[in-house]
Amino acid sequence: MPWQSPESLSCCGLSCQQRQQDQAYGHKSMDSRGLSFALLSPGTTSSQAPGREPPEWEHLRSGLPGGRRRKDWSCSLLLASFVGAFGSSFLYGYNLSVVNAPTQYIKAFYNESWERSRGHPVDSDTVTLLWSVTVSIFALGGVVGTLMVKLIGKFLGRKYTLLVNNGFAISAALLMAFSLQAGAFELLIVGRFIMGVDGGIALSVLPMYLNEISPKGIRGSVGQVTAIFICIGVFTGQLLGLPELLGKKSTWPYLFGVIVVPAFIQLVSLPFFPESPRYLLLEKHDETGAEKAFRTFLGKENVSQEVAEVKEEARERRNICLVSVLELLRSPSVRWQVLTVIITMACYQLCGLNAIWFYTNSIFEAAGIAPEKIPYVTLSTGGIEILAAIFSGLVIERLGRRPLLIGGFGLMALFFGILTITLTLQDHASWIPYLSIMCILAIIASFCIGPGGIPFILTGELFQQSERPAAFIIAGTVNWLSNFTVGFLFPFIQKSLDTYCFLVFAAICIAGAVYFYFVLPETKNRTHAEIRQDFAKRNKAYPPEEKIDSVLSDKINRSPEPGSSSVLDNYTENRIV
Repeated sequence: MPWQSPESLSCCGLSCQQRQQDQAYGHKSMDSRGLSFALLSPGTTSSQAPGREPPEWEHLRSGLPGGRRRKDWSCSLLLASFVGAFGSSFLYGYNLSVVNAPTQYIKAFYNESWERSRGHPVDSDTVTLLWSVTVSIFALGGVVGTLMVKLIGKFLGRKYTLLVNNGFAISAALLMAFSLQAGAFELLIVGRFIMGVDGGIALSVLPMYLNEISPKGIRGSVGQVTAIFICIGVFTGQLLGLPELLGKKSTWPYLFGVIVVPAFIQLVSLPFFPESPRYLLLEKHDETGAEKAFRTFLGKENVSQEVAEVKEEARERRNICLVSVLELLRSPSVRWQVLTVIITMACYQLCGLNAIWFYTNSIFEAAGIAPEKIPYVTLSTGGIEILAAIFSGLVIERLGRRPLLIGGFGLMALFFGILTITLTLQDHASWIPYLSIMCILAIIASFCIGPGGIPFILTGELFQQSERPAAFIIAGTVNWLSNFTVGFLFPFIQKSLDTYCFLVFAAICIAGAVYFYFVLPETKNRTHAEIRQDFAKRNKAYPPEEKIDSVLSDKINRSPEPGSSSVLDNYTENRIV
């Protein structure tokens, strides 16, 4: 669709060319210009909701009889999503679980390396400290990686940032894999930090890339690929950590060397897929490249509607460059979006799922499971994660983000309460530990169905193109700092409250569910402009290009009053004639 200026349109309505294209593609923008055209065009009534096509156009928009929406899945979109997630979110999940199995061997390696280099054995407190640093430094690396996203992404774009990020993963894998042969435990700690940098970049750039290459009708399902591969990574780390595989004294370094494989596969595969079309059009002004990328990802030749929607956003934000983190935090027009992302990411990490892993072994032992069998039973938790994440990806476009997020946190709070009771009474009956196991599996499933993947999707949906990198920096920083906080404070909380510590997490889940119930609008199958308009009234502040939209929308929704035509007359005189 040609990019027309409003001056080329008559004050009576749309030009013939624009009207023919609207009828052919079912596209009708309802921003400040489109809204005024609708008012001035004959046959348009004020009762029609802004942002909606007339009913008779619905079947044209969907491309199928009866208005049934065609699912725009294509082979290229699926492969790009899987390749991007396999080398990014998969590695994040893998590194969350891979350190659990070889814990005793790594501590022994620390002792041997310390004694060899310093001439005396290390005390137990120092070993505990070194192990804590090894685990927690992954989160600190994540913060550093998140802060690097905007600087790298501005020059490289989404795809090439993911490709460059593989360099961090490969270098970290080599450092950790050869730390035993080198006899230097410092290499393992440095490798974990670099792997955290890789995770920080991946969890910011990958959701942006998936959000921008997917049609709005399946944006949630594509975005859920991030969470699915995190769960697959966790399960793979548990599986390879079994004693029969790599969880032995002689082979534990290979657990970290495996990281090279997904990174290498992404490095050689992702270059065959296009860059994000929205990035190409809005930031590089490459319309030809954007159209080609849209055709590849959508699997169709006619992409006029998609290009027109992106151009409309460019017109609205034409004078605004990439927003910095401070500008985003200070902007009153996105105040509630920023607050929503912060609360979503904080609840994502502070909801208590990490605490579940602390109690898993003791609960399995109380249920009568032999200690040597516990690693195999623990695999069931990883399997539940994968199934729940896949289920969420299948239903997210039917149920929406909001019900899954509220329902997930609500169910977690419920099962945390039941788990507290069963852990307190587990010595009173032989069947109570089995009920505790069921509660653990239910908590994991509730998390993966809703809170496990939706925070990354929401961060991409609540912000415009110019604000998205800064938004992911804020979200990622909150995510990683919360991860570090819960890992650092949980031992003290558990020591003070024992089994009642789960009530703290239940309270956090309830608070998050209540906030989302009252504040978060549904974003399913909606454009970024429509989502932004939902928050505009709550923010009570509009970007300059959107102020006139708000005034005009209020005029439509209210009954006509004497003299009320002046706003429309002035708007027509200034913007159309």
